[in-house]
Amino acid sequence: MLRWSGWTDRGKVRPNNEDAFLGLRFDAKELHHLGKLGEASIVEMDFAFGVSDGMGGARAGEYASRIAIDKIAKLLPRSFQQSAVGLETGFADVLEELFDQIHKALTFVGDSYEECSGMETTLSLCWFTPGWMYFGHIGDSRVYSLPRAADGIKQLSHDDTHVGWLFMNGKLNEREARNHPRRKVLQKALGGGNQFVSPQVGAVSYEPGDTFLLCTDGLIEGLYNSHLTEILRTETPHNEANGSPARRLVEAAVEKDGSDNTTALVIHVV
Repeated sequence: MLRWSGWTDRGKVRPNNEDAFLGLRFDAKELHHLGKLGEASIVEMDFAFGVSDGMGGARAGEYASRIAIDKIAKLLPRSFQQSAVGLETGFADVLEELFDQIHKALTFVGDSYEECSGMETTLSLCWFTPGWMYFGHIGDSRVYSLPRAADGIKQLSHDDTHVGWLFMNGKLNEREARNHPRRKVLQKALGGGNQFVSPQVGAVSYEPGDTFLLCTDGLIEGLYNSHLTEILRTETPHNEANGSPARRLVEAAVEKDGSDNTTALVIHVV
């Protein structure tokens, strides 16, 4: 059983929200778009969750993130039909092809319409099958894992920035990376002037009690890893009246910072 919640906020500064998020439940024959709050069995169908953060002039960033999310709904179920699910059948190939197709779509729109020129987006995607979560990532949105038995949260994705590389290799601590003036300078994204797409792909097993978080960089501007862990560990009734985990994360981040659009998707394994 998976229990999920999603929330997004434009923050205190930006006039519009260039973030987007998506939840899907699907198999070879059916596709269901998920609401921002819910739970369902993973035995009969797979799940996919994604967040994207668009960039570009005018409203191009907003269009870019929406195109990326919409393409997932069209392309991932089609890939599901073409291959069985599992590590041995090339999940990495499926995700790499998905990212490549999204990149080509964004590049085509950017080249076709002057107002969309240079549009690009980050994308972090999690694909849940029974017992395994496969992920694909490009940019500086993030995928986190919080295992039931772990002391704290772990970042699975790598930020596609030089600052992210420095942090990953232990040359900066979390505070130094968060305050670095070039932390938002991307080296990779979908669309824009990027000629090649090489997403990070990976897989982790999971068990009941584990939690996963997908978020855009606005969430990290306001919250440290310890704050993420504390909020995700706080148990409250899973309904909107009490504030879903995703909403509590986003509202806490916007309250502390709010300089960017802020989005979170939380998936809990029951």
